[in-house]
Amino acid sequence: MTLFTTYLSTLRASVHPTFVLAPDRLWQIDALRGIAIVMMVVYHLVWDLRGLAGYDINVYTGFWHIWQQITANLFIGIVGVSLTLSYGRAKQKGGNHAARWGKYALRGMVILTWGVVVGLVTYAFDPSHYVRFGILHLIGVSIIVAYPFLRFRWFNLILGILLLLLGQIIPLFGIDNPWLGWLGLTASPRPAFDYFPLIPWFGVVLIGIFAGNMFFATDGKVASRRSQVAGQGAGGGGRGVVWLRLMGQNSLLIYLIHQPLLITALVLLGQIRL
Repeated sequence: MTLFTTYLSTLRASVHPTFVLAPDRLWQIDALRGIAIVMMVVYHLVWDLRGLAGYDINVYTGFWHIWQQITANLFIGIVGVSLTLSYGRAKQKGGNHAARWGKYALRGMVILTWGVVVGLVTYAFDPSHYVRFGILHLIGVSIIVAYPFLRFRWFNLILGILLLLLGQIIPLFGIDNPWLGWLGLTASPRPAFDYFPLIPWFGVVLIGIFAGNMFFATDGKVASRRSQVAGQGAGGGGRGVVWLRLMGQNSLLIYLIHQPLLITALVLLGQIRL
């Protein structure tokens, strides 16, 4: 199988719906990701009601801004935790660093591809606010560049906090180069529906890696025994969180389709006029 066909098959598999709970995943992480997905859908519904239906809802400050920030931090932090879990499994299977990093690079490119698709769709919708570097771009790049950091704990916490602080300091320098917007090295980013530059948001990924290595993995091994004790498996967490876990395992697919579904529903309900 060539690299390109592997890429295409991985691209298709990334959005293939999952209806059965995987027995080899930590149910707590999938459930948390499911919660983040629900929070994201709620926020985007509120945003659509404001931006498309004309309701007077303040989504950029106050309660809904805090809601959006908690959602984004939870979603992106879980990316870091998940990377440590997959890294632990990869180390248990053996192999060299190049082969392991290749799998991360492939996964990152797949997520980045979907980010480009989102960018193209939003450009067709509104060229002045299209997604140039949104959350999928961030996750894709982060998966690729995070590999050297996966073996560290406290270093990731310190570097992550520094990146968060740097994100607050950079605007003070007055740098005005929109081409550096994907890095976060500009005080005047172009307006966009979705904007998650590496600085400061890669810092949240690093803090997630720290948390994953601190609480779920030991000496490069996924905490399989811990997960079993914690209720890992198809029944882990009880029936009440099954739907959250399924949403967590289908997070990319839900992310890609939820806005078209929300907008269609609002049109059918007469809230948006075409």
